Amino acid sequence: MRNTASEYDAIIVGSGPNGLSAGILLAQNGLSVKIIEAKETIGGGTRTQELTEPGFLHDVCSAVHPTAASSPFLSSLPLHKYGLEFIQPEVAAAHPLEHGKAVIAYQSLEKTLEGFGADAKHYSNLVSSFSNDWKYLAKDLFGTLRNPNHPLLMARFGWYGMMSTTLLANSMFDTEEVKAYFAGMAAHSILPLEKAFTASFGLVLVASLHAVGWPIAKGGSAKIAQAMGDFFKELGGEIETGNEIKELKQLPSSKVVLFDLTPHQIAKILGNHLPLGYKKQLKNYKYGPGAFKIDIAMSEPVPWANPDARKAGTLHLGGTLEELAYSEAETWKGNHPEKPYVLVSQPSIFDDTRAPEGKHTLWSYCHVPNGSTKDCTDEILNQIERYAPGFRDTIISYSTMTAVQVNEYNANYIGGDINGGAQYVKQLFGRPVLKWNPYKMPIPGFYICSASTPPGGGVHGMSGYNAAKSALKKEFGIRIK
Repeated sequence: MRNTASEYDAIIVGSGPNGLSAGILLAQNGLSVKIIEAKETIGGGTRTQELTEPGFLHDVCSAVHPTAASSPFLSSLPLHKYGLEFIQPEVAAAHPLEHGKAVIAYQSLEKTLEGFGADAKHYSNLVSSFSNDWKYLAKDLFGTLRNPNHPLLMARFGWYGMMSTTLLANSMFDTEEVKAYFAGMAAHSILPLEKAFTASFGLVLVASLHAVGWPIAKGGSAKIAQAMGDFFKELGGEIETGNEIKELKQLPSSKVVLFDLTPHQIAKILGNHLPLGYKKQLKNYKYGPGAFKIDIAMSEPVPWANPDARKAGTLHLGGTLEELAYSEAETWKGNHPEKPYVLVSQPSIFDDTRAPEGKHTLWSYCHVPNGSTKDCTDEILNQIERYAPGFRDTIISYSTMTAVQVNEYNANYIGGDINGGAQYVKQLFGRPVLKWNPYKMPIPGFYICSASTPPGGGVHGMSGYNAAKSALKKEFGIRIK
């Protein structure tokens, strides 16, 4: 399919963190690489824009980056030399509850346990080994489908991780507060919390919280993409923006092509070049619930009823375990719950570059059915006001995106799905199809490097790294340990 007299060794379609990671690894190994991006700026889920008022910088998708801090590949890159600086909020995460209560989580496990009461020992027993050995666990969790390097640690993780969130929370914890806190973590899976393996998402997030924290990028998430892009270009790589690839014939000649796109998009581009069985599998790939997003310019910080919550970089809203399980199940069924699970980040509390002096920004979204066109502004504002009375009085202006508009903003977010596909059991292990090397397509020289491959969604770049590693070995005979 590819011209043997190639203009490039590799072409990468898409410039999200995975596309950039793939490009960096290939360029580090002496290959000529070009990244082609449909938008005028690079970044995928790591873009920052003035969405509300001049001077208010809002992260369009990802805002908080535990997976970037955890990523074995990204953490190995000298991105600080290219302007990337991470900030650790004083409180990593908070889960507000009624009557001014809140579960407060610090990067320090010991400090966190001080507020966990009767569940301090239970939480420590569950989490400490994973957070203490996070650097080893992360290498296996962010790796490929293969034998783990640390089998005993992975076996313990797997034992708890294969449970549903509701089963693990109810069997491990006694207090409603800590059950709710763990459910808020696991709800990042965007799955019903009664489903098997949803506990694994909660475990990854609490372990990374205590191991590396939940940092934000100073100046906005776009700084991650900018640093990666600058490093890639210094390695000799090329980036072309404003060029949406719709057909294979648009691509320059190359030995290999890597797509930082999702399966439905790839099936359209490659069309009849794909074997029928594989093409059918890509077309049958399932996307999960979407996101309704709101960005708010504020006259002052959010007046959370709990004073410690005011120090948090990330907050999970939605109440008890039972409330969260109900809202996530309803969303999965295609409904819009009145009290949805809401994620909130307030970066300007810690980063004064995000807003004019004395003013603040707030980033928030809730889960909605895939393809939803519903405006969920009131639902989100009501949930925030529930735990921060007087919040509405701080609002200067806001900007919203329905799930459909989220997809219009980024073609990879099919129906508003920001994870590159539903992460239920079948697609957790078979992503986008069940095979030992999920990155290699069954045609010579073509690979998938997006969040639709293991390890899935998040700003970690490991899907791109793993795909590029496979391409280096199979196409160029270069082995990466």
